[in-house]
Amino acid sequence: MTQRTLVLLKPDAVRRSLVGEIIGRIERKADWRITALELRALDRPILEQHYQEHVGRPFYEPLVEFMASGPVVALVVEGERVIEGVRALAGPTDPIAAAPGSIRGDYGVIVRENLIHASDSEESAERELKIFFPGRA
Repeated sequence: MTQRTLVLLKPDAVRRSLVGEIIGRIERKADWRITALELRALDRPILEQHYQEHVGRPFYEPLVEFMASGPVVALVVEGERVIEGVRALAGPTDPIAAAPGSIRGDYGVIVRENLIHASDSEESAERELKIFFPGRA
């Protein structure tokens, strides 16, 4: 089943010059296509909308601050089972728990700065795509 998902390459991926490596991994998957890509700074209103389910949790403010600390690369990726697939490619949030070969397993350092965001369900993808690519949702 063809799906669309939002992928964000976080400020640490941009700062560490890993954008090309991560995009290359996505592009090498046989049936996935990047249909939109944009380098952008995220302001607080966008971040509050994106992370609304985390408001009040102890990691919320540090996460918003981190995501606003530098530019991100936002992508729309389409393909067969792409939501599940990109999350598997990213690996678990904790880079120590992430398997070698996953993005976080190969390049992750700390939990908070974990290089990549990928929508976790079709509902999340639809909601997040409307936030980051309103003209394409």
